[in-house]
Amino acid sequence: MQKVNVLEKKEFNDVTVNKVTFVKGEQLIQDTYYFKPGQVLDWHRHPDGDQVFFVHEGEGTYSTDDGKVEEAALVSGAVVLAPKGVWHRIVAKTTLVVSQATRVPAGMEKR
Repeated sequence: MQKVNVLEKKEFNDVTVNKVTFVKGEQLIQDTYYFKPGQVLDWHRHPDGDQVFFVHEGEGTYSTDDGKVEEAALVSGAVVLAPKGVWHRIVAKTTLVVSQATRVPAGMEKR
C-alpha cells in the first residue's frame, strides 16, 4: 500500500516550486507541489491525459488557456481540472500545498 500525509511531509525550495512524487501506479501518478509565496508552476499542458489538482492549504491562482485565459482562485479544499491538451499554470499568493493526479503517461509540453 502506498500512503502518505502530504502536509506532514512539507518540503519547500527557495529557488523553485518543489515537486514530490509520493504515489505512483501503472496508470496514475500523484505529485505534490510545495510553493513559497510568489512561486509559479508555469504554463504547460499534457497532450495525452487530464490532470486534477487538489489544494490542501494556502491561496493562489489557477489559470487555463484554451484560446481564452480563464482564472480561478485556489483556496484550501479547492479542486480544479486541467483538461487534456489545455495550457495551465498555478501562481502562489501564499505558501501553497497542491497535489495532482495524472494519467501515466500524460506527456508534458512547456510553453
